[in-house]
Amino acid sequence: MAEENNGRVWFITGTSRGFGRAWAEAALERGDRVAATARNVASLDGLVEKYGDRVLPLQLDVDDREADFAAVRAAHERFGRLDIVINNAGYGHFGLIEEVTEEEARAQLDTNLFGALWVTQAALPFLREQGSGHILQVSSIGGISAFPLVGIYNASKWALEGFSQALAQEVAPFGIHVTIVEPAAYSTDWSGSSSKHSAELPAYADVHRAVAEGRKQRNSNPGDAAATATAILEIVDAAEPPLRAFLGRAPLSIAKADYASRIATWEEWQPVAERAQG
Repeated sequence: MAEENNGRVWFITGTSRGFGRAWAEAALERGDRVAATARNVASLDGLVEKYGDRVLPLQLDVDDREADFAAVRAAHERFGRLDIVINNAGYGHFGLIEEVTEEEARAQLDTNLFGALWVTQAALPFLREQGSGHILQVSSIGGISAFPLVGIYNASKWALEGFSQALAQEVAPFGIHVTIVEPAAYSTDWSGSSSKHSAELPAYADVHRAVAEGRKQRNSNPGDAAATATAILEIVDAAEPPLRAFLGRAPLSIAKADYASRIATWEEWQPVAERAQG
């Protein structure tokens, strides 16, 4: 049975730590309600102890499509509506493209891409029926650019961005917004214990050394995940939220350089493209 409305209702995947935890706490602090999911539901005990029945803790592995639909239904049954759906669950896979196994590639896509797709599909009927809602897809600066060693991760986020941009156009007539959140490097567990690594091929030893040095320089000053909460609240409170939103200082300069390079290359090769028109 739905409970009496009290603030907005959030559904957030991956709330045991990092971004998901910071955003859940920010929502709860201002009086909203949160359906919080985690693979280990015990990690949510602290939220329940502090915020009581405004938190619905849900055990969820987003790789499981049926479980995703069941979790979204449970949240709607408990709170009576869904206002903000955040697909945050995911992890980083580290491995050069030749090193990534089929099993590793499929696992990365199952979580980062298909997990978000299933939760999105599960939530949309409820959002359409109520004529409102906001879906936030947690991508990365690696969702618009690409870096060595995380190519399969880049692939998962580029695919997430692609279907989300299409989705935004499909659901706008129903009063539903979509925002793709693109963080820089943050002090979360993304590259720590939650990450996975392919076995290194000796032939790439020099490449690995160079990549490690580049990552060290690029990520020398990671952001504080807790500091992103204010930005997320501003995004969900906006009358016209953005389709894409960076978090952190670094992404804009990376994006500008990357897109300038793309446009220059496309322009250089435009005569070839035009000859291909026939």
